[in-house]
Amino acid sequence: MAELIPTSPSQHSGGDPEGKPDSSAKPKAQPSLLDDLLYLLKEGWKLLQELAGFGQWCAQNPLAALAMAGIVATLGYFFAWVHPYAYGQISTARWAWAAWNPEGDQSYGRMVPFIAIGLFVYHREALRKAPEGGYAWGWIPLLAGILFFVLSVRCLNPRMGLASVPFLLYGAVHSVWGRAKARVVLFPCAFLVFMIPVGALQQATNHLQFIIIGVIKVLSPLCGIGIGGSGTTLMSTDGSFNFEIAEGCSGIHSLMAMMMLTAVFVHLTQDRLWKKLVIFGCSLVFAIIGNIGRVFSVELVAKYYDPKVALGIYHDNSGYFFFPVAILAMLFFAQMVNFDFKKLASSVEAKAKALEKKPTSYDY
Repeated sequence: MAELIPTSPSQHSGGDPEGKPDSSAKPKAQPSLLDDLLYLLKEGWKLLQELAGFGQWCAQNPLAALAMAGIVATLGYFFAWVHPYAYGQISTARWAWAAWNPEGDQSYGRMVPFIAIGLFVYHREALRKAPEGGYAWGWIPLLAGILFFVLSVRCLNPRMGLASVPFLLYGAVHSVWGRAKARVVLFPCAFLVFMIPVGALQQATNHLQFIIIGVIKVLSPLCGIGIGGSGTTLMSTDGSFNFEIAEGCSGIHSLMAMMMLTAVFVHLTQDRLWKKLVIFGCSLVFAIIGNIGRVFSVELVAKYYDPKVALGIYHDNSGYFFFPVAILAMLFFAQMVNFDFKKLASSVEAKAKALEKKPTSYDY
């Protein structure tokens, strides 16, 4: 948390107590490459110090360190070395890596473990300060994770095996360090749910295509574009272009990516649970808005520039247009959720009362 340090007028004006700029003051130099290298070296040194502190903690708490090492080794063994699927040929980790493929719009899954690790690192200071104690109920999520993994092997369902990971990690932290530290890592553990491939839900997003088409048909006349078509096909009335809204334009990939981004955003920026739930619950709306902006931009390029470019290189790279639009929608909605409407109402009421007390004057 940054502190606001009071400064004197001379500090704001370059040394002149009357507020006049000091012509002798030198402009602040831009950081050089050497400064950037020194900054990286300092951060690396801090990381080494933290690792050394972790080593000291292991030396001071050998039983807890041994338990943690045993948990990591056990997870690695069962998820990477045990091969319960495909007639004993595939492990859970190998199946997951193969399932996170762009062909099934599941490539975002490969980012999830690294984002979760980043969240663990982000909360390292809170983990260090959280008190230890309250180990009694750690066995419940741990037992739930073990049950999920056993069922995944028994039912030959790797998704259940991946679903066990958040429970196992949270239960392990709760059992070794206690409830306070487990609460700090609750969200990073829960975020790992996004690892589970949900390609089977692709058909459930088909109706989103028709929502996007309906909005495009409303927006097109406002820009002077006559649009028609049937089903998921859009075509201009003058025959200059026609294209089909495929599943990828409104499917599970963009939806899951926006849900992940919104989840991290609300976790880092919102201070109330109800705000987090409301904003996260609207991630589907943000994804739809982003896809509408992307598809509509393709249509504009096709109409006013070149249909071949629009359906070729621009379409292939139009995903970069999705995220700015969706993120702006998310930020705007978060701003509205955090807006103080009571303060606005009281301000309007105060102004209305002031106008009532002011006597009416006439110029004649």
